[in-house]
Amino acid sequence: MTDTAPLDGVAVVTGAGSGLGRALAVGLTQRGITVIGFGRRLAALEVTATDCAKGTFVPMAVNVADARAVDQAFARIEADHGPVALLINNAAVYPHRDFLEETADSFMQTVATNLGGVVACSQAALRGMVARGSGRILNVATFADIAPLPTAGAYSVSKGAARILTRALVADLGDRFPGIVISDWMPGMLKTGMGIPDGLPPEVSAAWGVKLALMADPSLNGTVFEQDREVLPPRGLKGKIKDLVLLRKGTQPRRL
Repeated sequence: MTDTAPLDGVAVVTGAGSGLGRALAVGLTQRGITVIGFGRRLAALEVTATDCAKGTFVPMAVNVADARAVDQAFARIEADHGPVALLINNAAVYPHRDFLEETADSFMQTVATNLGGVVACSQAALRGMVARGSGRILNVATFADIAPLPTAGAYSVSKGAARILTRALVADLGDRFPGIVISDWMPGMLKTGMGIPDGLPPEVSAAWGVKLALMADPSLNGTVFEQDREVLPPRGLKGKIKDLVLLRKGTQPRRL
């Protein structure tokens, strides 16, 4: 798979103050792209800015769970920096609470960031993308909804719902706006504050994420990638039998 042409606009990366979000922002700026980084802590975003070439990263203190604040931030971006051509929904929280220790409010606070933030940012970005007929949204996903870990109920539910949201967006927009490409990317287990001590360095995974985010091929709409490989949807028994009869090997997953 090859890279696309430079973006016709700026990129927004949520959760850009640390970990994978910081690495994605740095990787994009290294490609000559202006990145607007969202995060709850301005000081952390300013650290990200020091890792980027001067003037390529713009920190904005935005809580993605606050839809009004998100709308205001996107309006400022359009006015000050031009159209948003790429949105990477990366911001997430992982509180590690047993369900019996949760309250309805604490559970939904996690959902407000991990799902609500994706909804708010995607809606705000799509207003401009729909008007122009083009754009790219990459949602950072996990397999947590398939095999939830202990004390990860709110995280697993909210991240799983965000994967459904990706498919719902494609169902609503795919036919009408083929130039807007929306897909999921699972970066793998990372050595970050939300990850594991012996995980993959976020810079390594971010290199794949940046490459995928900059690909606007309509055939990527609705696809899922794990690290650098496409995850193909399950193939039914009838399809597998047909492949055997016709001596076909089936579709091969794409690699970044």
